[in-house]
Amino acid sequence: MRGSERTKVGPALIVLAAAGGLGACNTASPVLTTGSIPDRKPPMVVSDAERDCLGRAMYFESNRSDSDGLVAVGTVVMNRLENAIFPGGICAVVGQPGQFAPGVLTKPMQEKDLQKVADAADAVLAGERHPKVGKAMFFHTAGHRFPYTNMHYVAVAGGNAFYEKRDRRTAKLEKPAQQDRPATPALPATALTFAAVPAPPAAGP
Repeated sequence: MRGSERTKVGPALIVLAAAGGLGACNTASPVLTTGSIPDRKPPMVVSDAERDCLGRAMYFESNRSDSDGLVAVGTVVMNRLENAIFPGGICAVVGQPGQFAPGVLTKPMQEKDLQKVADAADAVLAGERHPKVGKAMFFHTAGHRFPYTNMHYVAVAGGNAFYEKRDRRTAKLEKPAQQDRPATPALPATALTFAAVPAPPAAGP
């Protein structure tokens, strides 16, 4: 997105990084408001800490990729934020045990990437979403395969494969609408470094 369409938050992330505050999601911070983007989700009002937690999830889970990969992960975080099974604010969603990469809220970020991450996080908070991720709330490293039948893949971005969990009843109800959609994207064979959401439990859904 162009700079005129959203508030730049690079300085906020850089200041937090310099102060060692990245990932400190339980600290009080001034509330910030992002600008609006037409035909997107409504902009959100968040604190510096919440914005930092979103940026960190996007950074570490997208293999530090381009804007497409960053926004894809950000879309999942925001989808979870809107869902009752993942309660709390952004930091609570990102910090939920066993959901995102270990240390995502505390590991150091490279200074050269902070502006890119800040821009992408600001775009998501201003309402931007990845067009293919849709309502998906789950992803794993692209190239991994699992035997479960309820994993409906919708996109591959930033080295991750994004999917929705659908039971058989939901799949049957939505099947007619799926006929006009493009085929599920092929998953790359290469597994990348940063794993995302853990593999589904061995017992199956």
